[in-house]
Parts: sequence; structure tokens; C-alpha cells
Amino acid sequence: MVPLSTYIGQILTMLLAILVGVGGIVALYVVMDLLIRLLPDKAQQRIRPWVYLGPLLFILTFYLVYPTLNTVYLSFLDKHSERFVGLDNYIFTVTNPAMRVAFRNNLLWLVLLTTFSVGLGLIIAVLANRVRYETVAKSIIFLPLAISFVGASVIWRFVYAFKPAEVPQIGLLNATLVSLLGAEPVGWLVNKATNNFALIAVGVWLQTGFCMVVLSAAIKSIPTEIIEAARVDGANGWQIFWRVIVPMISSTIAVVATTVIINALKAFDIVFVLTNGNRGTEVLANRMYKEMFHFRDFGRASAIAVILLLAIIPVMAANIRRFQEQEAIR
Repeated sequence: MVPLSTYIGQILTMLLAILVGVGGIVALYVVMDLLIRLLPDKAQQRIRPWVYLGPLLFILTFYLVYPTLNTVYLSFLDKHSERFVGLDNYIFTVTNPAMRVAFRNNLLWLVLLTTFSVGLGLIIAVLANRVRYETVAKSIIFLPLAISFVGASVIWRFVYAFKPAEVPQIGLLNATLVSLLGAEPVGWLVNKATNNFALIAVGVWLQTGFCMVVLSAAIKSIPTEIIEAARVDGANGWQIFWRVIVPMISSTIAVVATTVIINALKAFDIVFVLTNGNRGTEVLANRMYKEMFHFRDFGRASAIAVILLLAIIPVMAANIRRFQEQEAIR
């Protein structure tokens, strides 16, 4: 049994670290501001923004930019990061059968997760605004987002649990199939015809609440006068939805879709916990993990990481361009 003094020491160390960390940052900015005030007014206006942004830019450079550049460098080296191998690692990513399966599954995640998460989120956001207990309904749908991806995967492992037909089923889905419908149990995670869709369903369950909340806020920001004017002109609910609501929140839909697309490209937790990429469920992030920690091949793992980065960049660029266009209109 761990002595109480050990816990107290750990708590005191944590509090001291918070105090020193936060206090040190505050002191740093106070001292820098005092030094800036010694300069002429024009110089203060030019230098102050950079002084306040400086620590943040340094942290971003040290923890994001440098590791990214180093990963690109490692992707051209062998598995031990000792010998230059050119494009061999990238050739592996497009010729290896397991990698082709990973690319196929990531594309499946990209299409299905984005379509169903954003689509269901939009539908629920519209319908929830019309129910009496809107807050309760939205809270229930949003609740899965409060669960970690690993925790949600463990929950769904029990939902998908499979036993032979002659054994009592403990999985919710198979128990329902056997008890209520009299059907045979299905190996949701071991059957190649269903396992990828079962994994994506967990992602949809987690992401729909996020999409609903953001899109619901966008719908509520639409002036009621516009909706009333459309009704006066004879538009029905379906026409109002497609010709008024969707066009007016299109920018929000694009932002939400971008977030879900990025989550689809870096899908890892659900696959790792439920199948570990076995039986045709491999995805790029899980394959990268295996190459680095199972096979100790840092070159191939880095190449996969670079490919994931390159796949995300166009999505982010399109989102930034759309944001700049909106700012220009305003």
C-alpha cells in the first residue's frame, strides 16, 4: 500500500508545478510589457504584438513545426534512420497489400463518417428545434462526445459481442437478433462484410452530437423574418430547409464537414481497440503505429505520417480560403 505521505508529496509537487508554470508565464509577460513601455510609442505599437505572440510561436515551432520537418526527413531514411533510401518508403506505401487495404478503409471512413455524421447532425438540429424538450434531447445526443474514443470503443465492444448460436448472447445487438427476431448471431467485428461499417458506426455515434450542436447554433442564428417571408411566399417545410436553411448555413456545414474529414483521416482509437486492424479493418494511422512500435521501422512510419499530413493540408487550405472569402464579403 502506498503511504499517504507519497500522495501528499505528489499533490504538492503538482500544485507547485502549476504555480511556477502559470506564475512564470504571467511574470514573463509583465516584465516584457514593462520593457516595451520604455520604447517610443510608435515602436511599442510595432513590437508589442510580436512580443506577446513570441512565446506561443516558439512553442508551436518547437512542438509542431520541428517535429513535422524531422518526420519528413526520417521518411527518406531506412528503418533505423541511418541510411538514405530515397523514395523506397513511399513506394512501400503504395505497393504493400496491407497499405492498399488501409487506403481503401480510410476512403470508406472519409465518405461514410462525414456523410452520416454531418447529415444526421443537420437533420437532428432541425428537428430538435421543434420539440418541446429540446435541451434534454440535444443533451442526450451530445452525451457520447463527452466519452473518450477509447471508452466508447470499449462500450461498443460489448454491444458487438458475439458468441456461437448455441451459447447465450451477451452483446446487445446479437441478443436482440436472437431473442426478438429469432435470427442467427452475427460476428460484427470478425465478419469482413460488416466489421468496417461497425467501426464507422461508432465514429458516427461519437461525432453526430458535435455536428448537431454546431449546426443547431447556426440554424438559430438565421433571422426569423427570412423564414416567415419564405412561408408567406408559399414555401413548405421541405423547400425552406433546402432553399433557405441549408444555403444560409453552408459555411458552417463546410467547417463541420472539415472537422469530421480530419477525424476520419486520422481514425485510430476505435480501430485499435475493437479490431487492431485485423480482418481487413486496417487504417493508415493504425498501420503507422504498427510500423513504428511493432516492426520498429521508423522510415515507413514516418512516410505514412507524411501522407496523412499531405491528405489533410488540402482540406485545411480549402477551409481557410472559404473563411477568407467570407471575411472579404463582410
